[in-house]
Amino acid sequence: MTTDHVELRSGAYADSVTLLQVSRAVQSAPGVVAAQVAMATGLNLEVLEGMGFAVPDSSPNDMVVALRLDDDAEVATALAAVDAALVPTRPSSGDTSVAPPRTTASALRGGAPDSLVLVSVPGASATVEAMDALEAGHDVMIFSDNVPVAEEVALKHYAASRGALVMGPDCGTAVIDGVGLGFANAVRPGRIGIVAASGTGCQQLLALLHHAGATLEGVGVRHALGVGGRDLSSAVGGISTREALRRLDADTDVDLVLVVSKPPAPEVAEALGRDAEALDTPVELGLLGRGQRDLTAVAEAVLARLGHDAPDWPVVGTDNIGAATGPLLRGLFVGGTLCDESMLMATEALGPIRSNIPLSDDLSLGDDLSADTHTMVDFGDDALTQGRAHPMIDPTLRNEQLARAAADPTTGVILLDLVLGHGAEPDPAAMLAPAISAARAHRPIPVIVSLVGTDLDPQGLAAQRDALVAAGAEVHLSNAAATRRALDLIGAFQ
Repeated sequence: MTTDHVELRSGAYADSVTLLQVSRAVQSAPGVVAAQVAMATGLNLEVLEGMGFAVPDSSPNDMVVALRLDDDAEVATALAAVDAALVPTRPSSGDTSVAPPRTTASALRGGAPDSLVLVSVPGASATVEAMDALEAGHDVMIFSDNVPVAEEVALKHYAASRGALVMGPDCGTAVIDGVGLGFANAVRPGRIGIVAASGTGCQQLLALLHHAGATLEGVGVRHALGVGGRDLSSAVGGISTREALRRLDADTDVDLVLVVSKPPAPEVAEALGRDAEALDTPVELGLLGRGQRDLTAVAEAVLARLGHDAPDWPVVGTDNIGAATGPLLRGLFVGGTLCDESMLMATEALGPIRSNIPLSDDLSLGDDLSADTHTMVDFGDDALTQGRAHPMIDPTLRNEQLARAAADPTTGVILLDLVLGHGAEPDPAAMLAPAISAARAHRPIPVIVSLVGTDLDPQGLAAQRDALVAAGAEVHLSNAAATRRALDLIGAFQ
């Protein structure tokens, strides 16, 4: 028997990553069967209700502490574990006489004049913090998502008037002079510069170029300037992309510039092509879209321009995979651009794909993210991260959908991504591998995984790959190659 305890803490706040860590810490405490500590956003309330908790009337400004305890466990002890986990811990700087700044303004006053400011706060507060940074003379990287597009446009126009660069909003990945920020992979340095209106698209190229550079001289990335996934939309018009191109063109240590993007607005892509031709530094455009190259083909084009043949992109676990077990392809992604890339390829082969980030509005999925046709879901989309950590940190929703897809007898192949790098879950395969094993427990559904990462990433590329293969997956470094494999299996079934 178990007992539930649910309480609201009005006015208390912690970010979603912190609360995820708190929930995990409390769940491991003696007598705790389940624990969920989260802000009372709509999505989090749905999760709590799905877990069977009855949550009283609340607002998004309330923190919910939901505990399910063994009968012999004491509520007071479990709450003490929550309180202990919520106490912030900071590594010592070695100088305890200097207090950390209490506000963004005081931090800006004490920072170096040319330093980059990284903003990672709830989206409703990000614009104010970013504007403070711009007014203080800094470039700014906005990691926050859920920032209105009108505010993005205003920030970027203001930055352009001052010769500053706004990276983001929702800029998840950047590399500045070899130093990774956000969800960045660890890569060897080189003389390639990337402008990325895409986080996981950038990471895919970082991983592929790093792998190629292991045996090819001069292949490596000096800078990867993220500009946010909406920068090449009609509403934004490529404002930050133009500034990023200007900067890389002026950098004498950059020999080639690569632009990667989710499908851009056609008129913005056309203008970008003219801008690229006007630069002194060669530019390779990797703009996803119908009839355009996939990201692996873009990486191979970069290698060709540098005078190199493409290597064989690694794949392991082929012995795990048999025939498709049904007619439908299910793609479950943590990376939006990887989802876009796979959808574009699958649409060409299979016809329309339903998604929460569809290629056309008439192909949208409902709230349950399911349909009786081929589907692909981006679990990193803003609508699924309100009040929750990004799925690179908290894969709960993706793993739940994986179980549902496996239980559907029409599912023939499951296509997944797993993205490594700084900022991501320290051991993501430890959560995904058991979910894959469970999915294949009742029937041998082929599970194809694109593992985006490098041998320098903190998670350990080889260890992550081996865990996924042991769970029954086939693992590719190239998302495009993984998608082709999944399409071949579905095509053979049909």
